[in-house]
Amino acid sequence: MTGYAITFFLMLGVFMVGCFVLKLPVGVSMLLAALSGAIEGGLGTETVRMMVEGEFGYVDTILTIGCAMVFMKVIEDSGALDALSSLIIEKFHKRPAILLILIMLIIMFPGMITGSSTAAVLSAGSIMAPVLALMGLDAVTAGSIIAMGGLLGMIAPPVNTAALIICAGIDVPYVGFTGPLALITFPLAILFVLLLGYKQAKLLDYEKLKPALVKQDETRKQYGLKIYIPLIVLLLLMVVFKILRLGEDIGMPLMFLISAFTGFFTGKKINILTTVPEAIRTAAPVMGILMGVGMFIEVMTATGVRGLVVTSCLRLPPAMWLLACAVSIPLFGAVSSYGACSVLGVPFAYIYASLLGGNSVVVLAAISLIASCGDMMPPTALAGLFAAQVTGVKEYTKILRRCLVPMIILLVWACFFLAKSKMIAGLF
Repeated sequence: MTGYAITFFLMLGVFMVGCFVLKLPVGVSMLLAALSGAIEGGLGTETVRMMVEGEFGYVDTILTIGCAMVFMKVIEDSGALDALSSLIIEKFHKRPAILLILIMLIIMFPGMITGSSTAAVLSAGSIMAPVLALMGLDAVTAGSIIAMGGLLGMIAPPVNTAALIICAGIDVPYVGFTGPLALITFPLAILFVLLLGYKQAKLLDYEKLKPALVKQDETRKQYGLKIYIPLIVLLLLMVVFKILRLGEDIGMPLMFLISAFTGFFTGKKINILTTVPEAIRTAAPVMGILMGVGMFIEVMTATGVRGLVVTSCLRLPPAMWLLACAVSIPLFGAVSSYGACSVLGVPFAYIYASLLGGNSVVVLAAISLIASCGDMMPPTALAGLFAAQVTGVKEYTKILRRCLVPMIILLVWACFFLAKSKMIAGLF
């Protein structure tokens, strides 16, 4: 066993002990793993510099997630999400298929603007769980829809943290991803929500559901269309700067803050001194993971461990690359889906975008979709565990079993995009 391999297994061992034995937060466990690797790898006085550089490696992504959660909390506290839920149920209760699709999009929305499946499950997922239950879906089915919505939400545009991490690793700008990410996620979202929930949802009785929506209806009627202004402002800003590209891009963090600011005047009264800190506390675990991933990867790079992983991937027979990508990235995602993107996503992106001449944007979109499955992999399984929590399912494995077929479909779909990236890029 080479010295690089010893360092890698030491770092992995320290991380697993920290997470699963000492029950430390994932970010802290990654910090300890990075420190152990730096010491064993002989970095000496460079260790502190590596920690600081690594911690700020994903500062842009951290800012985006923090500001997005502030926006999410504002529209939640203002009543905008409740009003939107009430509206779509009232308008589409006679069309359960369309209703399910719209609910899926609402579940995905927080993930779409934060790049975090956890944010989607804990915010919109927790709001939609009672609605799904009222529609007649059992807890396991509702939890499965919420979990898959969280996975697809973290990959859907405009913010895909997994792709951002890979972009940073291979020096590709995060530009032109909206179309490919939409094509790779929204068809799956429609398929999965109908596959999992339509059989039960078609028995919806709106008259029984109506009493549970009284508060949401009152909010919607009291504030009217103005309650949706923050959502409209965000949509307009994204269209102007991200799609039409009129003027200098002000960046997603500022877009979220501008949109959130409008939310203080369009709905229920919001206390900025409680709402903003609560939003940051909600986002803190994800931001901590990104800081930990940054330090972990920085030490892996400095000690040569990352090079060992890359060369090991490159040494695989070409016929095995696709299978190795579809299997190894989700399995490593059991540690951290973000870490899997940086450690394994980068070399596979290099293989398909550089060695095989694929389209880098489509390749990164496909790999990020594969990486999303890591949030369902035990023992961490953030999306699955939180989906079980918000739907009251005691055994997370029941949700995992229900999601196995959708996850297999997801991996096959992602591999198709990966193998045919040049052809798909021609569509855009």
